Formats: sequence, structure tokens, C-alpha cells
Amino acid sequence: MSGKKGSGGGLVKAEAIPAMKTLAKKFAPPTRAQLSLIEAVAGIQERPPGTTELAFMARQLVLCTLPHSDPGNVEAWTRRTGSIALTLQRGWDSKAGQSIGYPYGIIPRLMLFWIVTEALQTGSRRLVLGHSLAEFMREVGLDPSRGGKRSDHARIKEQMRRLFRCHITFDGGDDERDRWKDMNVAPEGEFWWSHKEPEQGSLWSSWIELGEKFFEAILESPVPIDKRALRALKRSPLALDLYAWVCFRAFVIVKKKQEPQFVPWSRLMQQLGGDYTNVDEFARKAKAALRKVALAARGVSIGTVKGGFMLHGTGLAVPQGSAKLVG
Repeated sequence: MSGKKGSGGGLVKAEAIPAMKTLAKKFAPPTRAQLSLIEAVAGIQERPPGTTELAFMARQLVLCTLPHSDPGNVEAWTRRTGSIALTLQRGWDSKAGQSIGYPYGIIPRLMLFWIVTEALQTGSRRLVLGHSLAEFMREVGLDPSRGGKRSDHARIKEQMRRLFRCHITFDGGDDERDRWKDMNVAPEGEFWWSHKEPEQGSLWSSWIELGEKFFEAILESPVPIDKRALRALKRSPLALDLYAWVCFRAFVIVKKKQEPQFVPWSRLMQQLGGDYTNVDEFARKAKAALRKVALAARGVSIGTVKGGFMLHGTGLAVPQGSAKLVG
């Protein structure tokens, strides 16, 4: 699936794909997004992520992800996988006397990667966001210099409000028992930034304090991922979801010494494809995203077969020092 398919839909080793020069020829002339992918692939295949390049996502938020597009005016939004369900409820704006809306798309995903990583590294519910909006945007992988109505700094204010003020429920259990965990993402916080002037610093740092239950949940079994890949894939919420999911599954395959696994599109759609009308539409878009994921995911082999794809992980799929993190 990644440009060099084996016969009969065999597995494709991402680390065996030629890096910078070959990819540059393939994409010639490359777009800005393709250049970012080329540079990321070259670095990722050359060496594992260093300490500053390693990030994490909560296992629950890998298995059940946020909406790709705005769900609109619905009372609750739910995504299910197996016995696990993620339900979002909108926060409330007391000043305006209306709901805030659901977090969706790329920006809240990048913020969640940052939140989980920062909470894991600091061991604290209180997370300092920095003295300027531009500073925080660079931390999460966004570009504060882009202007216009669709610029990152124009969108981040609303998506931050939506994510930090929303209410999350994880449901589990089976026919014999019910299990649930209701959580506020960030029930307390202060923003001192200027969204019109993102580079403008403030005297005090902006901060949020994660809800106690949310803090506990996201640190139960964090999934290690590579920030370099996030930067290369950040233009697509589906690609970000697939990348985190592939890393998680490859990690488990390596840890438990499992055989390559067949992943049907229909099952994956239940987890990651709640915004698509049918399996064929999801499979078409997932294939396109997986071509990039296969390049960016170190130590992962992906091969297309009828009705889905085959996934296998090598020892490279387990970042050094993180072998005990994923449950």
C-alpha cells in the first residue's frame, strides 16, 4: 500500500521504503505537504524518536476517537468499539446562554496528544500552556504565522473551548454488568492570550487543570507515538487516527508476539469511521490515508487484501523505554 506492493497484497515494510531521494522523485514536483512527509519519513526511518520527539495518546482515545467533522446540534455524540463506547456532551457557555459545541477535526486531536504527553511527563493535572498563543500552537504542532479565516490561530480558540469544556463518558462492561466513567476534561483554567495577536506575550501564563477522572483515565495505558509523524500527517484527522491506531496495534503485536493480523474495513469503520455513510466510502478514504501512515509508522508493515488490510509490527514498533506502557 505504500508505493511498493508485494505480489498478492503481501506485507510492505515501511522501513524498507527508500527515503528522501526516491520519495522526492515519486512526488516530483512535491507539494508543501509532500515535502513535509518526505522529510519526516527520512528522519523516522533513519532513527527512532528521541526523548523530545516521543509523544503519547490515551489508549481509550485511540480505540474511540473524536468526530472528524462537526456533529452539529445533537444532544450527545457516541462512538463504539467492542465493549467500549466514548460519548461526548457539549460544554455550556454561561455568558452566551448556549452550548459551546463539539470538538472535531485536526486541532483537538493535536491538543490531546500534547495533553496526554504533558500530563505523563509532569505527573500533574495542572498544565501550563505558556505566555502566548503562538508559543502553545508551536508546542502542539500548529503554525501561528498562517493568516486568513482558516488559519490555525483563527480556529484554535473555538476548538480549545470545545475540547476543554466538554464532558466525556467511557462506557464498558457486558450483559452482566455496567461500567462507566463520567469526566470533565478541564473543569478549571485561565487564558491570558490575545487571539488577534498570537505572538503577543502576557504577564501571566495560561493554564488548564484536567479533571481528576480524566487525568487518571488518559494515563492508564498511554500509547507511544512519534511527533515527527504527527507533523507529517496533521492535515487529516483520519490519518492521525489511523496512525495512532496502527502504532497501538503494532505495539501489541510485538509485545504479545502475535502473528500478522487481518483488519477488515467494516470493523475499523466502527472505531474510526463514524463520520462516513458506508464501508466503501470509509475504505476509499482510509486507503489513501494509510499510504501515508505506512510511510510514517516506523517498524510497521501494511499490506492490502480483499476487504481490509494485513498489519504486522517488528521490534522497531516499540520505542525504547516504553515497552511497559501499553496495557
